[in-house]
Amino acid sequence: MDTVTLERHIAARPETVFGLLSDREKWLSWMGVDGTFSFEPGGSYRTRVTGAAVASGRFITVDPPGRIVFSWGWEPDPADAAPASGTWESGPTPVAPGSSTVEITLRAEPEGTLLRLIHSGLPSTEACEEHAEGWQHYVDRLASRAEGTDPGADAWTGRPGR
Repeated sequence: MDTVTLERHIAARPETVFGLLSDREKWLSWMGVDGTFSFEPGGSYRTRVTGAAVASGRFITVDPPGRIVFSWGWEPDPADAAPASGTWESGPTPVAPGSSTVEITLRAEPEGTLLRLIHSGLPSTEACEEHAEGWQHYVDRLASRAEGTDPGADAWTGRPGR
């Protein structure tokens, strides 16, 4: 098992949902504390998701309003000494930056959008379980934002919603 798949109906148009996936301020309104993003094929991103947990990778496909694909992984916390294997022990299960792939597709439906997220290339069952929980949490927040409600403070970051 190296893949997490999640589907969610969102009561908003694909263009609205895609906007939350392709604009820095909108992205940070549902996931993350801060970050830099270059929303174009080959463009990089680096975002502090929670506490010391920093995700980074590159955008592979940016095809509005229906599809966005990006590589994903966690940067090691510089305070941790990385063993020779290149893994680290703090934060999420080690997934090297850019080593896995997240594909999000948006399909128009009569009353909104079907979001389908596939996160592939995860290194272990434990990583799949952690990422499934994480993506469920953040897709719920994304859906709230897309549907025009404030998801509130993200309990995982301790910061108020924007």
